[in-house]
Amino acid sequence: VQLQAFGRGLVQAGGSLRLSCAASGRTSDIRAMSWFRQAPGKEREFVAAIKWTGSSTYYADSLKGRFTISRDNARTTLILQMNSLKPEDAAVYTCGAAATVTLTTTIYARETVYDYWGHGTLVTVSS
Repeated sequence: VQLQAFGRGLVQAGGSLRLSCAASGRTSDIRAMSWFRQAPGKEREFVAAIKWTGSSTYYADSLKGRFTISRDNARTTLILQMNSLKPEDAAVYTCGAAATVTLTTTIYARETVYDYWGHGTLVTVSS
């Protein structure tokens, strides 16, 4: 599975941005996908995840209500809609795909769950 993220950009605080992650290759192997982010000088952190059936979504508590994760009906594109952006949301956002583990409420935020990673895409939020 190959992943490629799109949607890098500069937005003002309070604005919105949509990130996409296109999957190719053995996309039928995908069981779930996720977004993580890493700000300068900080650890990479979980943002959101979705079971590829679309039956469940998971969010970092601090982002609930502002970020929405979804996937397209063809099950080849992961989407992250980010609203009411804050300067602290600025980071490199990376998408991941899980092909060997079924997400549960106890593991969805673990990086080790995801087998494939795309290159990060930079989000900058100006104050």
